[in-house]
This record gives sequence, C-alpha cells and structure tokens, in this order.
Amino acid sequence: MTIPPRADWPKPAEETEGGALLTDVILATFRLNARLLEAAQDLAAHGGLTAAWWQVLGGVIDEPRSVADVGRIMGVSRQAVQRIADLLVDRGLAEYRPNPAHRRAKLLACTEPGYWAIRQISVAQHPWAADLSADLSLKDLQTTLTTMQSLIARLEHG
Repeated sequence: MTIPPRADWPKPAEETEGGALLTDVILATFRLNARLLEAAQDLAAHGGLTAAWWQVLGGVIDEPRSVADVGRIMGVSRQAVQRIADLLVDRGLAEYRPNPAHRRAKLLACTEPGYWAIRQISVAQHPWAADLSADLSLKDLQTTLTTMQSLIARLEHG
C-alpha cells in the first residue's frame, strides 16, 4: 500500500456535536463490551459453558430455531452459530430437530442438560445483574436500551 504525503490526504467533514458524542458512545461501548465479555465468561462457567455457548443456547431457550435465526437474533454469522451448535449437540446440551418449514435447515433445540446449564448460570447472573444495576435509575437503563436498539436498527436496516 502506498501512502500519499499528508498534504494530499482527504479532509474529513466537519464533526458535528452529535457525531462527536456518538463517537464517544461507540468508544465507551467497545470498553463496556470487553468488560461484559469477561463477565459473561465468568458467569457461563457456572453452567460449564463458555460465553459463546451460553449465547447460542440463549437463542433457543424459549423455542427451537434454525441456526440462521439464532445468528440473526444474536447478531453473529450463521457459520459461527453452526460451529457452536454442533459442539452443543455433540455435548448433549442441544439437539437438532426436523424443521417443518424447511427440509434442510434443521431446528436447534435446548435439551434438559442445556436447560440445567442455563439455570446454573441464572443462579449466578441474576444477583450479579441486580448488584451491577443497583445504583442506576430504571429510567436511565430504559433510555440506554431504547437508544441502543435504535442504533442497532439504523445500522442493520440503513
């Protein structure tokens, strides 16, 4: 890659107040994500899972879904979910079931050992979340969630 002299570099558009604040939110989100992933690893260990396994099982805890659907819900690729789903099935934490809506795309479903692992995690996660949120207002948390959901929708749907 050839890099031109700095004098020839393109000039960025003027940064708006909203753009600067959003950039700060994004950088804080990166840092928060790193801390949450660490916490998820610790919490998932209570059920003998990794954070990634917990995430995929969480996508089928309420009902069986295709691997592609789990990927869409979790915001990860179908291929990443497929690799983890196969591991979960091999370990008896999930199973594949026929999909009446699609002959080839089987449904991933949680098994009793999978539900047990999630229950073990919940026993640790619920008090952890209560403690972490104790000094935060419910209104602020709801505003944060709503804002994050709006940003996700804008990024995913243009």
